[in-house]
Amino acid sequence: MPFSHFVFDAYGTLFDVHAAVRRHAEEIGPDGQLLSEIWRAKQLEYSWVRTLMGAYQDFWALTEQALDHAFARVPSADRAIRQKLLDAYWTLDCYPEVPAVLRGLKAAGARVAILSNGSPDMLTSAVKSAALDAVIDEIFSVDLTRRFKTDPSVYDLVTTHWRLYPDAVSFQSSNRWDIAGATRFGFRSVWINRNKMPDEYLDLPPALILPSLDGVLQS
Repeated sequence: MPFSHFVFDAYGTLFDVHAAVRRHAEEIGPDGQLLSEIWRAKQLEYSWVRTLMGAYQDFWALTEQALDHAFARVPSADRAIRQKLLDAYWTLDCYPEVPAVLRGLKAAGARVAILSNGSPDMLTSAVKSAALDAVIDEIFSVDLTRRFKTDPSVYDLVTTHWRLYPDAVSFQSSNRWDIAGATRFGFRSVWINRNKMPDEYLDLPPALILPSLDGVLQS
């Protein structure tokens, strides 16, 4: 492998952000997918707005606020299930290929890390729940910078800790905006385009586009 340091976004890349709603789909009703999409969209929107304002709140607080907004937008969903959804977010399912890919990287001698907007407790819980703690060397949370992606200080957490130049790091994310930020910072960026979305941020292209993490070992 040309790279020995691999960094992964967490939510949407390693962990399925819609798994919480899917677990309780019957209780939520026919608008569960809409609820989940609004929840995720607002979670991210709040992170960007608070970074621009310099008014940081951790990702768990934003996750709760985003869910409350989603319930307000989707009145058919019963708010009585709120706590179940929040509890499920701490133990999100990882995508099927994730354990084998990370084990393969470790077997090849690579260092493996997560760089995420998530709070340290959220990330630790998700990693342990998915039994990935044996293959993750480092968990980098934006909580250390009190700014969210795509602020350059977030990506710098990796290079400062590992004492590397940015171009020595392969960064994988399913979020195209995150890939744009990582590319701008200088990482070799791999877009995991799970949902076959059209490209954007054309001035900040990924080095590689893959439909899942399966191709990372060969990249």
